[in-house]
Amino acid sequence: MLLAIDAGNTNVVFAVHDGAEWRGRWRIATRDDRTSDEYGVWLMALFQHVGLSPRAIKRCSIGTVVPAALYNLRRLSREWFDCEPLIARANVDWGFEIKVDRPKEVGADRLLNALAAHQHYGGPLVVVDFGTATTFDVVDGAGAYLGGVIAPGITLSIEALHRAAARLPRIGIGRPQAVIGRDTVPAMQSGIYWGYVGLIEGIVARIKAEFGGEMKVVATGGLAPLFAEGTTVIERTDPDITLEGLRLLADRNPAPIFHRTSLPDALKPEPD
Repeated sequence: MLLAIDAGNTNVVFAVHDGAEWRGRWRIATRDDRTSDEYGVWLMALFQHVGLSPRAIKRCSIGTVVPAALYNLRRLSREWFDCEPLIARANVDWGFEIKVDRPKEVGADRLLNALAAHQHYGGPLVVVDFGTATTFDVVDGAGAYLGGVIAPGITLSIEALHRAAARLPRIGIGRPQAVIGRDTVPAMQSGIYWGYVGLIEGIVARIKAEFGGEMKVVATGGLAPLFAEGTTVIERTDPDITLEGLRLLADRNPAPIFHRTSLPDALKPEPD
């Protein structure tokens, strides 16, 4: 089985794939100081809850945009699952060209989204990811990554609005019934929701015009279904694109060699 770890700025998502399907997905808040043992104890309880054995994990792939989190996630893979993780970086075999000025600076999540979206939906396409930032990633018909757009994330915008304006409350995100808000909160909700719908439609239209042809548009992230309701630009939503990218990347690359260290007896694999 494969343990896929997607470490973003807000959450770290862990998922297990058995070769046919995803057996479990769990998320925990991203914290730079969270140790490998904290991750391990938390994961063991979740594995037990769904009937998974940690000994069944034979491979691990990690994608992260938080460099400080990588050290303990790598230790988690080595010490708790006895395997060397594959790290999603520009220098691994992606199976496509990365046509940007500085490939090493592209976030792993953006390349993983490009890999999985093209594999599942073909191209050319735009992947819209509603995360801490709202990103638009462009993939051509052959699967090459062409770059994209990075805009402030929705939750980040709501928090900035609340902090910068003393009389504006912190609000939840939802689709308002009317564009014209008749009170402060509905007006803010309208501005956030329809403002981002306008952002999506405007940026996608400009990407298509610059690309010079029609493109599929796929959205991912927790808020993707909510915003897909407000626009016809988004054709599909797929919550597992980044995890699928980690799975596909692991399938494309040989497993890194694990240099066995001294592990507690309880963590050593059972003899065959």
